[in-house]
Amino acid sequence: MSQYIRNTVEAAAAAAQRIKGHVVRTALTRSETFSRELEAEVFFKMEHLQTTGSFKLRGATNRLMTLSDGDRAKGCVAASSGNHGAAVACAMQKLDTMGLIFVPEQTSAAKVGKIEAYGGEVRYFGSDGLDTERHARDYARENGMLYLSPYNDEQVIAGQATCGVEIVEQTGDVDAVFIAVGGGGLIGGVGSVLKAHNPAIRVYGCQPQASPVMARSIAAGEILDLPSAATLSDGTAGGIEPGAITFPLNQAVVDEFVLVNEQQIADAMRTFMASEDQTIEGAAGVAIAAMFERRAAIAGKKVVVVVCGGNISDELLASVVDNRNA
Repeated sequence: MSQYIRNTVEAAAAAAQRIKGHVVRTALTRSETFSRELEAEVFFKMEHLQTTGSFKLRGATNRLMTLSDGDRAKGCVAASSGNHGAAVACAMQKLDTMGLIFVPEQTSAAKVGKIEAYGGEVRYFGSDGLDTERHARDYARENGMLYLSPYNDEQVIAGQATCGVEIVEQTGDVDAVFIAVGGGGLIGGVGSVLKAHNPAIRVYGCQPQASPVMARSIAAGEILDLPSAATLSDGTAGGIEPGAITFPLNQAVVDEFVLVNEQQIADAMRTFMASEDQTIEGAAGVAIAAMFERRAAIAGKKVVVVVCGGNISDELLASVVDNRNA
């Protein structure tokens, strides 16, 4: 077992105890519809039902709880108009920590409203996410505050890994797991825990063809600066920070990357929402679509898909339901 995996597993065990009671222990549900369709045992880890609607609360909560009282009192800063921003705001509220969430100037009122609903103070800066993130980092450094990264932080990864701890406790050995990949914190954490429990498990990293940055970087052996096109999976879109600690961890954990197109993502979302009667976002659809793409490989096996989030705008949801993203 690689040292990267070993360290993550140890940190995950501590994180699971630390954040207990602060996050939801989400259900692991066997899907009769998907199991029958794919001729496999298909389970969904329902992280879209986590508080704030995504797995992100795990990492944000664990990171804040590892700070000393003095450091926490200084506050934290994040940059995000999506799941990470809402998770940080919620974690700060639960742990009585002050801080700021910077968002791009064009961020929708709905997304800002969700962050504010969890008590987050929102400030606008920049025309794109990268500008906003750089400003947030600078602000945190200049004001002696913590910059809370969405993935490039050991304790954030350990928090996300608690999802894997729950999977092991809920179902034991699994033959394969499908996890959407953006910055690589979720798959790095969950994959490490599942690999440590069962080295034979096959870990599939799932990305949209429109933004396959981690997959292309792993193939090249270095983090690449690549453009991303528009995708339903906005939660996984975009680049990876130079020197990100998730890169070597993903190298150690991911057995295979599966890339899916926008039609496959939309189809997977519609199938899940129809059969399970629950709304999911595009990133979750990526993992489900990748499972269909590898249906021959998983036939007869026990499979878990991490349904990473359920936050989607009304407009985007309508376009998926009406099949306007083909």
